[in-house]
Amino acid sequence: MKNEQLQKLIGELKKASIDNKVKIWKRIATDLEKSTRRRRVVNLFRINLYSKEGETVVVPGKVLGSGDLNKKLVIAAFDASEQAAEKIRSSGSTLLSLKELIQKNPKGSKVRIIG
Repeated sequence: MKNEQLQKLIGELKKASIDNKVKIWKRIATDLEKSTRRRRVVNLFRINLYSKEGETVVVPGKVLGSGDLNKKLVIAAFDASEQAAEKIRSSGSTLLSLKELIQKNPKGSKVRIIG
């Protein structure tokens, strides 16, 4: 794994999992450790289909802009395309990095992993 930022994030996720005694952060870290080809890529239409209004959604990979988002959500992802970020913000939803989500919700409560 060559990406230093990704390695640092994986370490922070594992530490948060141990410190807060929750498994969700370790699960996301494990998904991010996979090769780039096996990492998850999720379109907005899938997030819209499988999430509920006001929910927090985590994508352990990249969010792409195909489809529309008609719910207000909090979406945390390792990466997002420019089109996806623009659509997320225009729908009134919030786009966070995984690090920001750990800080806001260290227990990982009421978080749905999609991908």
